[in-house]
Amino acid sequence: MAEATSITVAYGDGIGPELMDAVLLILKEAKARINIQTVEIGERLYKQGFTSGISSGAWETISKNKVFLKAPITTPQGNEYKSFNLTVRKLLGLYSNVCAVKTFHPYVKTHHPSMDIVVIRDNEEDLSAGIEYRQTHNAYHAIKLITRVGCENVIRYAFDYAVKNNRKKVTCMSKDNILKFTDGLFRKVFDEIATKYPNIENDYYIVDTGIARVTSRPEEFDVIVTENLYGDILSNIAAEISGSVGMIGSASIGKTHAMFEAIHGSAPNLAEQNTANPSGLLNAAIMMLSHIGQPEIAALIENALLKTIEDGMHTKDIYLKNISTKKLGTQEFAQAIVARLGQKPKKLQPVAYKLQKSVKKTKPASVSISTKEKKQLVGIDIFINLLSSSPEEVANKVTTIADKELRLQLISVKGLKIWPGYENLNREIHSDHWRLRFVPNNKEKITSHTEIIYLLDKLNKNGLEFVKSENLYLFNGKLGFSLAQEK
Repeated sequence: MAEATSITVAYGDGIGPELMDAVLLILKEAKARINIQTVEIGERLYKQGFTSGISSGAWETISKNKVFLKAPITTPQGNEYKSFNLTVRKLLGLYSNVCAVKTFHPYVKTHHPSMDIVVIRDNEEDLSAGIEYRQTHNAYHAIKLITRVGCENVIRYAFDYAVKNNRKKVTCMSKDNILKFTDGLFRKVFDEIATKYPNIENDYYIVDTGIARVTSRPEEFDVIVTENLYGDILSNIAAEISGSVGMIGSASIGKTHAMFEAIHGSAPNLAEQNTANPSGLLNAAIMMLSHIGQPEIAALIENALLKTIEDGMHTKDIYLKNISTKKLGTQEFAQAIVARLGQKPKKLQPVAYKLQKSVKKTKPASVSISTKEKKQLVGIDIFINLLSSSPEEVANKVTTIADKELRLQLISVKGLKIWPGYENLNREIHSDHWRLRFVPNNKEKITSHTEIIYLLDKLNKNGLEFVKSENLYLFNGKLGFSLAQEK
């Protein structure tokens, strides 16, 4: 018999401890080959002053064991607290999130009985990286960060997943019609990597159209790969239309570590009532067993779960009068699954997992970040905090300050050009957050950062508070920044 795998387990908050008790009972009775080390994370640690809800000792255990089974936790409200999930995903390099969604028709109510899709999303970048600022009394700012390396990691993982799991198609979703640099990069990398997998179909959707199509015709999709925030939303929508968010588990996978959890929250209002459905966390544990090389135990448990559902033994959230035979509590549901270990469903499709052979991974042309493109500094956007309703007033203040080396080219608010040409807008502008674009006056590029520092110093000395700046670059002569919208 193969050696047991050491895993880290966290019981979490709210309904988390009940769910974990139920899942560990099933793993024990199924003779999963695991050694468990328990750590505490979540609400109590947040309130003790750990801003990410985890102590250094718990972190060391998670890092050492490399496999982490986690129940839902509660993150207190307030910007002094950081998401545990976001923190651990970045620290462990868990760049791909996998959420497999399929229906349990007719035993769990759904309008899409043949739905069977996998949503794979980036786990480290995008708006969900949580980099935010308040810059003025009126304006708040979040950074959408997308890198080529990050895109390559998650998109290549999605195609490798499709190969390993006999999936036929990978669909990319982004918003490249609006976000031409960030989402445009994601689509560009997808198109490049898709050529390396000629046996896997590929297609693309603008994300709003794609998600709408998932809700109406999910059978048209197989594997979907997308960015962090879009994928987070899509995973929950897909889970909801499948019949129950409480049934779905997820995995966060990196090169050396992995974390497994249900996709739902801690539901503190339902804690200690023995009513919560453990299926989401159990399905995450099933994914974990496949990941650590115990596919036969994964199949044993999943078939028992399917047989339990098929027999109408249901928790409160999926109970249907005309279909269910018995309403069970959390622990009773777990015991019903244990009683069916070794059995297979007759109407639902039974599963059979095999030890997966590693897929020969494709590699990008260069594993390092390429610096071959010629990079030229050609201007700067400076954001200032100034309460005014007159673009002309702002322009007059700035143009009298600006040095001859750099001139004010335009002013914009929320990406809309309002100077020069404000008089053609036919609307009032009230803002305290203005973007000023400066470009060289008599040359093609800025010769040094000294010119920018000098300008910032002059703005400051004249009472104009700058809250942010962004250098403007050309890469091989192509714009590395967006133009302002204008009439």
